[in-house]
Amino acid sequence: MYKGRVSELLVAAEVEIGDTIKISKNGHTYEGVLIPRSEIYDDKHIVIKMRSGYNIGISVNEETSITKIGEGLKPTFSKLTSPEQKRGLPKVTVLSTGGTIASRVDYRTGGVRPALSANELYSIVPELSEVANISTEVVFSLLSEDITPNHWTKIAEYVTRRVEEGVNGVIIAHGTDTMGYTAAALSFALQNLPIPVILVGSQRSSDRPSSDAPSNLVGAVSAAAHAPFAEVAVAMHETVDDDGVIFHRGTKVRKCHTSRRDAFESVNANPIALFKNGQINMLTEHYQKRDKRSRLTTKAEFNEDVALVKFHPGFRTEALSWYINKGFRGLVLQGTGLGHVGSDCIGPLKRAIDKGIIVGMTSQCIWGRINMNVYRTGRELLKIGVIPLGDMLSETGLVKVMWALGQTKDPTEVKTLLLKNVANEFSDRSVFAKY
Repeated sequence: MYKGRVSELLVAAEVEIGDTIKISKNGHTYEGVLIPRSEIYDDKHIVIKMRSGYNIGISVNEETSITKIGEGLKPTFSKLTSPEQKRGLPKVTVLSTGGTIASRVDYRTGGVRPALSANELYSIVPELSEVANISTEVVFSLLSEDITPNHWTKIAEYVTRRVEEGVNGVIIAHGTDTMGYTAAALSFALQNLPIPVILVGSQRSSDRPSSDAPSNLVGAVSAAAHAPFAEVAVAMHETVDDDGVIFHRGTKVRKCHTSRRDAFESVNANPIALFKNGQINMLTEHYQKRDKRSRLTTKAEFNEDVALVKFHPGFRTEALSWYINKGFRGLVLQGTGLGHVGSDCIGPLKRAIDKGIIVGMTSQCIWGRINMNVYRTGRELLKIGVIPLGDMLSETGLVKVMWALGQTKDPTEVKTLLLKNVANEFSDRSVFAKY
């Protein structure tokens, strides 16, 4: 793994991968666990994992010295034994799909990779045994950017089986980057739910002291077991602190920060509920209530021939022609302001609609709703058949068009589905202020 001058220093100090070492250089010292290198491979740097959980690379020069502090533990992950489950508690199924919440450190690279089973997640947070009786299952182990509409269908099928078995709630461990897309997809696919279906993720892996995984899991499982709502929701930190876990409706949530623990926000709507101090508090009066008499209807077919197209100054209409010529079935426009694109786009869009392609309009703005009746361009787009998608998030609009085209091939029926409020994706009044 190491070569040249670095290798000579490590051999002289009798250091092996996983040993705890001290590196002295130019009057500074650094302590941590030696990590192997396999991706960026040179003979000028050494990489250690510090107690904080962060990895640092240190360049080596003639002044560098290495001292072995102790052998310590080699970089391994021991599977823990699940605590004994108590009788009489609600039954909750945890489905693992991967992501940071289901990851461990990859000591080949110093990064994290999907590796933990849902059962291991449960073992890491033994207090869950006081909340619910947990059953676990690995659906797949993927980083969220690798999840496709076909995976949404598979997740929906797993959830359907667990609901039919009579569990009190379902948790889906998922990577955060595309969790909003999956939440929207399941909101459309799983109709008339009798119980909560909650997606949960974490911004920081479980090996880090600042990990949000344990508290997010406790909040999610508590809601799955006891919350009065029966909808698809996303459970993540309310703030950067561990005080509360907030539940966002699956069709109204967006990841708004790359790394903060409170990265997710409800857009144009209030969150559904808050878990704090061991209690679940509802934040809206309008929600589907938990009712085991409800009969789940699963409609989990999606058509992937749909594109999300963001308009921008200098946008080239050839991009629209490419989608048309490639046989795409739907386009979701991320227009400016109230729902506009350049006037030179109107011709290609009319050609698309005349060929039976579904074209929907959303806004690039985060809050508010489109209104295509205000300005001339909007009215012209309405006239050629562009479908206004209200205050729907662009991501949700994309997923809904995929879903609608998965239900029917008739453009008229697709338009009817798009204008129908299936899973609270439309708000009667777009909320801007936080709850």
